[in-house]
Amino acid sequence: MMRVLVQRVREASVTVDGRITGAIGAGLLLLVGIEAPDSRADSEWLVKKISQLRIFDDDDGVMNRSLLDCGGEVLAVSQFTLFATTKKGNRPGYSRAARPEQSSPMFDEFVQLMSAALGKAVPTGVFGADMQVALVNDGPVTIWLDSKAPE
Repeated sequence: MMRVLVQRVREASVTVDGRITGAIGAGLLLLVGIEAPDSRADSEWLVKKISQLRIFDDDDGVMNRSLLDCGGEVLAVSQFTLFATTKKGNRPGYSRAARPEQSSPMFDEFVQLMSAALGKAVPTGVFGADMQVALVNDGPVTIWLDSKAPE
């Protein structure tokens, strides 16, 4: 299952080697994990779900507006550690995460689909790099989505 940790933010950025590679104002920071069996269908389901999640306040202060409704931005960051397993010992294992040769193009495809859904560019980090992610979580609102466990 493809996994995304969705965080509503007032702002967020990702830095690699002292250089900001992506930054947004109000919107969503997406930490994206990809598992070996994932496919385009997983990306499509997640993009539709994320872009339509009603987690932004309306005029009455009720979470009733989606990213599409409010014109928010998205920053997407690949994160294989979302598939960490900790059942044995204290050192996490990452064998469930897809190998880079599969996950890198799938992450790019997810970003392209999200960009098309929003009608604007989606900045990212650098796949496989050591990234520093800064954010101001808004709410806080943090939601975990799995493509094979839609709820």
